[in-house]
Amino acid sequence: MARYKNLPRKLRYAKEGRKNSPVPSWCVIRTNRRFRTHPKRRRWRASRIKR
Repeated sequence: MARYKNLPRKLRYAKEGRKNSPVPSWCVIRTNRRFRTHPKRRRWRASRIKR
């Protein structure tokens, strides 16, 4: 990837990085492990971000 990124692309990458967080541990405990994985979690190698 280029060293100097244009701002809109950099903001999109930052947003996707924030959305890619796992389910909080307190949520897993509270739901008795019913929600262990995040349905919108994105694997960095498997799927690409829109340019």
